[in-house]
Amino acid sequence: MSGDTISLMPFALFLSLLPAMFGFATAEQSDQVRTLVVEQEVIMRIPVRPRPVQPYNWEEKKGPKCLDAKSIRGAALSGRETVDFLLFDRRRFRAELSEDCPALDFYNGFYLTPEDGKICVRRDGIHSRIGRSCRIERFRRLVPKFPR
Repeated sequence: MSGDTISLMPFALFLSLLPAMFGFATAEQSDQVRTLVVEQEVIMRIPVRPRPVQPYNWEEKKGPKCLDAKSIRGAALSGRETVDFLLFDRRRFRAELSEDCPALDFYNGFYLTPEDGKICVRRDGIHSRIGRSCRIERFRRLVPKFPR
């Protein structure tokens, strides 16, 4: 090997590590939905936002059987056994969890594992960061109810 090749190797190694260094810099942001694929299984980390003070209440309507997993922007705790999913198109759906499953276990975020790109009732569940798992029993569509 010539002297030029040897001196360029550390620089080439440095260039190859740049994406990894930038990846670590963005990994600290926890307010975005993250998707990870592990051995062909999709795992989504959903951040949970604190319950904001709002000038209106929510009226519950009949909800869908499934939600598109890619449309989920985040979540908020909404009650003892419910979690609200916030979608990119500004819609909101309340997930009612199975009995004896307090939503407070998910205050620090949770994971979803959509099988087919969808989160469906009575099939999928949410998984806390400490290992607890709760099945989603039904979705309710939320419509803002403004005071008169």
